[in-house]
Amino acid sequence: MPSGIDFELLHSEIQDKQDKNAVLLFHGLTGSPFEMKKYGEFLFKCGYDVFCYSFPGHGERISEIETVTWQDWCNFAQDKYSALRNNYNRFFVSGLCLGASMAVYLAEHNDDITGVVALSTTLFLDGFCIPWTICLLPFALSTITRFYYTFPEDDCFGVKNERTRKSLAKITAKADIGMDNYPLNCVDGLLKLSKNVRKNLKNVTCPVLCIHSKYDNLSSIKGAKVVLNGISSEIKQYVELNDSYHMVLYDNEKEFVMNTVKEFLSKLLTAEKEVVCI
Repeated sequence: MPSGIDFELLHSEIQDKQDKNAVLLFHGLTGSPFEMKKYGEFLFKCGYDVFCYSFPGHGERISEIETVTWQDWCNFAQDKYSALRNNYNRFFVSGLCLGASMAVYLAEHNDDITGVVALSTTLFLDGFCIPWTICLLPFALSTITRFYYTFPEDDCFGVKNERTRKSLAKITAKADIGMDNYPLNCVDGLLKLSKNVRKNLKNVTCPVLCIHSKYDNLSSIKGAKVVLNGISSEIKQYVELNDSYHMVLYDNEKEFVMNTVKEFLSKLLTAEKEVVCI
């Protein structure tokens, strides 16, 4: 069972496995399930059981963030997926930022995933707010600096909407729902995961939806394009936003994003049912 800010949203009235659909969500780098809660509640209302857990070193375990590796994140995600998968006939994975990359990673290693929804896929740190010092990363990682330096969160908090930005700033300051900076060791883990994901994209055969903002402050649309061009999936869709930054689930186009996801998943379920009937 989840604890703290992890969450599970379950339709207990549905008993037949054939009628149960689930979505496993993954949050972003130095974030927590808090940033996925509204998205999860939306999917729950659409009829899906929803699961979301803090990555190792994140959430209530933020003090451990310097001691975990990208492999720890991958093993954690795989364990959660493996523990849940057999309870459902159809199982989707979705994530934001680091979580989007992890969703793709799981699809590379599990051919029974029904579909992937990747939001603001962060395979490269090349957004408009990334500091020029990112070019010094290889040098910094080879010295003791890797344990002390952090990339600060930019003032926009990944959100273009000023009202929402101010609200997130207040919430973040009052609660342990995420960090306001990116430890160097954590950034290194993200980039190593990204490199591994890019090497194995051809292994992805399930349907994939990538939603990315043209003005993402953390990672440009390059990451989403690399995913869609590299996977082997017959069904793949790219949706580009024009009025949001990185945190697309909270920005100006949040309703559009969620409804696009709903439509994508619904089409997959409808198509599967039609095949079964035939």
